[in-house]
Amino acid sequence: MAGGLSRPFFMRGLIACPGAASLVILATFTTAPTPMNPLRRLHLDPFLVMILLMVLAATIVPAQGIGKTFFKHLTTAAIALLFFMHGAKLSREAVLAGVGHWRLHLLVLSTTFVLFPLLGLALRPLVPTLLIPETYQGFLYLCALPATVQSAIAFTSVARGNVAAAICSAATSSLLGVFLSPLLVGLLLSAQGQTDLASSIRAVMLQLLLPFILGHLSRPLTAAWVAKNRRLIRITDQSSILLVVYTAFSEAVLEGIWSRVSLGTLVIIGVVSLALLAVVLAFTTYSARALGFNKADEITIVFCGSKKSLANGIPMANILFPPASVGILVLPLMLFHQIQLMLCAVLAQRYAKRPQED
Repeated sequence: MAGGLSRPFFMRGLIACPGAASLVILATFTTAPTPMNPLRRLHLDPFLVMILLMVLAATIVPAQGIGKTFFKHLTTAAIALLFFMHGAKLSREAVLAGVGHWRLHLLVLSTTFVLFPLLGLALRPLVPTLLIPETYQGFLYLCALPATVQSAIAFTSVARGNVAAAICSAATSSLLGVFLSPLLVGLLLSAQGQTDLASSIRAVMLQLLLPFILGHLSRPLTAAWVAKNRRLIRITDQSSILLVVYTAFSEAVLEGIWSRVSLGTLVIIGVVSLALLAVVLAFTTYSARALGFNKADEITIVFCGSKKSLANGIPMANILFPPASVGILVLPLMLFHQIQLMLCAVLAQRYAKRPQED
């Protein structure tokens, strides 16, 4: 940890949190539902701010010794619970509704699971002149992830798009991501000699897929309770992710992450993330128009096809990668997540101002 405390440049300006990580988690419960006006004006995601505070907590007080072992087992249990609840929340009706709009869903899923990985591979010439190998692997991982559900639907609604199709498309992407994302990660990174595809798939089957299936099979018993306790479920989801972030960055800090990641590296990650998102937004927009979709469907394609899930990505990274490398590998995902929220918030407002006749 020596020398590491002065390096987390992107944490400057945040209010220093108390040493105990539990206080940071508690702060999420009190701040996330009612974000501060400055955050809203800047289109900053309050939950992402809490994730950054967890990074700061791990930098100041990383889990070590017995605490490290405790958080490791707690994180494993939290991830299993997280995906159990994902399975319990996912209604078969939500997936089947609008499935007849297959051309729209095919374009969205092709963008998520084909175009993004190809763009990730296209970044290879940037290594090592602009991207260090670890951040390039982080971009490959980002490109293999499914779309978000909540923000994709929310932006589609604000922009007056096809909300029913967005629900179906985002839910299907999230469901397929449990299967496809680990496979894509294994294929992309094994091609770089960075991971064992078979062991990655086994780990995901046991720690993600099994809890997800059990959660979905439990719906006859749990569906009513889940519907009545959505806020509690959201808190459980968020605290599980914060726990994973704290544990992963504790390990990364002890391994010297801030001696490898400079302010310049973070700026480059941000610029590459912005370029990646711009390419995908342009592709989804003009593909939708070329294929004859109406404006409402175009909006759904743009917002569902351009998103990558932070909620699924961070827990999955904790399973797929060695603990010491998770922190640096999720940096592209964290920055891309905030950039996509800011740009899509502006884009949704522009769509919303179009004449009603569209």
